Amino acid sequence: MTVILSTVIPVACIVLVGFIAGKKLDFDRSTLSRLVLYVLTPAIVADSLYRTTLSAENAAGMFLGFTLTYFLLCLVAWLLARQLRWSVPVQKSLMASTAFPNTGNMGLSVTLFALGEAGLDRAVVYFIASSILTLTTGPAFLKGGALLSQVRLVLKLPLIWGVLAGLSLRFFAVELPFNLDESLHILGQSAIPVALLLLGMHVATSPFRFGLYEIGASLMRLVGGAIVGYLVAKFLGLSGVDLQVVVLQSSMPTAVISFVIVQEFGGDAARTARVVVTSTLLSFVTLPVVLWAIGAGG
Repeated sequence: MTVILSTVIPVACIVLVGFIAGKKLDFDRSTLSRLVLYVLTPAIVADSLYRTTLSAENAAGMFLGFTLTYFLLCLVAWLLARQLRWSVPVQKSLMASTAFPNTGNMGLSVTLFALGEAGLDRAVVYFIASSILTLTTGPAFLKGGALLSQVRLVLKLPLIWGVLAGLSLRFFAVELPFNLDESLHILGQSAIPVALLLLGMHVATSPFRFGLYEIGASLMRLVGGAIVGYLVAKFLGLSGVDLQVVVLQSSMPTAVISFVIVQEFGGDAARTARVVVTSTLLSFVTLPVVLWAIGAGG
């Protein structure tokens, strides 16, 4: 239990600082979001890939683990919403909030605290898979068609260039001169605290309503994601840290990007925003249970 609390409490404290800052200070959150998306996240991805000792087999397990979990959760959310005869916008919102996990600022942070650098290496691959699939298939699912245009959009994102840079440095065993690798490392390490602060600011400034839909949709993401992630990991024959990362990353709250995608491409944006906030708050209750269940609590 001490190890579990040592994992969750540091993350919660940084989010709390961001929450207080969001309440007391007038920050331009859009600028901070772009800083994280276009600079810090590509840096941590490039640095992690450059330094990782992760094998191709482990990386493939992470990528396939997210892919199967993602499409299964999309299917479950879509079938449930249709069975309940909800409107099309609500169907789209439930699918987005269920299938798009916060594998970035929350996922990378919790995994690092819980499983160390070995876990972070795997979590970065899981995050890359989630970013690529979410930004390509997500808009296509919500809007319908136009998959090729979404692929073109992804290819323009700095995240992809961060992946290519990290893989190139790793593959060609490049030794960066003048301690430039340390510069990359420092820049990448700043992604996690800044992203957590931004998450706290988002919670502080978001409309909040603790209704039945918000609770149910949040539990589908948090509990349903963990269960599906575990089943997928066992199906793929994953074990040890590989299994722990897939389950842990799959149990993260709804990603903020889900609100952005729903607002842009179709769905109930207000509901989605409330689920982002509700699932984030509830995750501080569910994540300790998941950490205990996967044996990350020692």
